[in-house]
Amino acid sequence: MLHVGIVGASGYTGVELARLLAGHPEICLTAATSRQYAGKLLAEVFPNLRKRVDIRCENLSVDELIERADFFFTAVPHKTAMDIVPKLLAAGKKVVDLSADYRIHDPAVYEAWYQEHSSPELLAEAAYGLPELYRDRIRTARLTANPGCYPTSVILALTPLLRHNLIDPGTLIIDSKSGTSGAGRAASVGTLFCEVTDGFRPYKVGGTHRHIPEIEQELTVAAGKLVTVSFTPHLLPVSRGILSTMYASLTNEGDSTDLQALYEETYADEPFVRVLPTGTPPATQHVRGSNCCDISLQKDPRTGRLIIMSAIDNIVKGASGQAVQNMNLMNGFPETTGLMGAPLFP
Repeated sequence: MLHVGIVGASGYTGVELARLLAGHPEICLTAATSRQYAGKLLAEVFPNLRKRVDIRCENLSVDELIERADFFFTAVPHKTAMDIVPKLLAAGKKVVDLSADYRIHDPAVYEAWYQEHSSPELLAEAAYGLPELYRDRIRTARLTANPGCYPTSVILALTPLLRHNLIDPGTLIIDSKSGTSGAGRAASVGTLFCEVTDGFRPYKVGGTHRHIPEIEQELTVAAGKLVTVSFTPHLLPVSRGILSTMYASLTNEGDSTDLQALYEETYADEPFVRVLPTGTPPATQHVRGSNCCDISLQKDPRTGRLIIMSAIDNIVKGASGQAVQNMNLMNGFPETTGLMGAPLFP
């Protein structure tokens, strides 16, 4: 039985980790940290966990954490993770970090978008935690950087095309929409009910969203040449879900390729990627509560452009579910353990 700790258990990714781990047969949750709720049962903070999770929140030092578990999820903001992860690794622990601190390979790029990096020596070591692309590396990693939610929806949808030079990356436009849980649980005027409901708006417009360098990093790897994207996120008046719609011009080779067959073949053995039939667009309500990513393609013969669509639950495949998938790989468990529940509907 693997002893597991959640560092930062009182946010949405923390509670989702606890919910998923409650049904995992190979782990025992032995630590859950929270300064704000120290002393309270996690099920008091999140009543959905009643009679499923009986652990109490604690405000533990790193030295105390080391004694409590062998594997850790760090579900804390960027910068905070850098203060914790190196110490856990030095103590021989394995970590899946859900912050942005170890996703970007180039420290100069990270620092341009975030802040100074205090452990840049770990960037080259950290596995990028998208199992569909980096499964073998994740299996042998002691540190896995869990991808961002928007990047997950985009990278899975575009990689097959870029690998085979089927679209012109210079024409790529990415339009993504997320539920409000993506903004976290901390109180903010911008995510209050009256500010969000009955409305729909873009944010971080003009190439300013911090997921852009992560998206460009991975799409550049797929294409084998530098990819620069136009990316605009939007806030949906729903709690969960990401829907990404991507537009690109087909190359001559792409125009003559059976793209549906390519995607079906690429993801045929992937338990969490579902390529939808031609003409069937994805919908956030069809992946809600699951670790699934639904992908659909549609050619626009009038413009010669391809429309690629994907849907995920932003706090499952976009965060905690993918983190559990990575934990399974890092510890030799079947990759799907604890994650095969069907999406919730309605």
